[in-house]
Amino acid sequence: MSLWKTLGLDRLAGPGSGAASGDRAATETVRRIVAELNRLEPERARFIAAFAYILSRVAHADLEISDVETLAMERAVRDLGGLREEEAVLVVQMAKTQALLFGSTENFLVTREFARVATPEQKRNLLECLFAVSAADETITGVEEAEIRRIVSELDLGHGDFIAARSRFLQYVAVLKEREPPAS
Repeated sequence: MSLWKTLGLDRLAGPGSGAASGDRAATETVRRIVAELNRLEPERARFIAAFAYILSRVAHADLEISDVETLAMERAVRDLGGLREEEAVLVVQMAKTQALLFGSTENFLVTREFARVATPEQKRNLLECLFAVSAADETITGVEEAEIRRIVSELDLGHGDFIAARSRFLQYVAVLKEREPPAS
């Protein structure tokens, strides 16, 4: 199964995609990237797709995925998946589209599938990336933090894992940023 199909967008990459002739160069570029991604082992492709989707899930928790969050997601997917930049961009765009379109019904299912196939270390790496993505705009909102807590639960990680990852991003946690320093 291809990464494209894993994300449910396989019909967009094929010759019958209905792209306008002016989009031919872009379509050819997408097809080349998809062909490269299709060379990944199916298990690896599913892992990367689920990883990217879960990053999108936390980025979209506040109903907006900023450009800096997108860049952080691309960096994480590129580093984790060993993908070239243009491949990581495509994977993140596909994951963002899926999260926007099907998030309410797919969030739990995708995260549980990732939990099933990922090692504890891979889950903790994802958790670290979730905080990095949510902190990309220099603020981790309450709704983003709550979404990360839900994901931690769905990944069968413990509260200690959450606290350990969060501790590296405390300067970005909105509720802590709003606190007044104690009077001397």
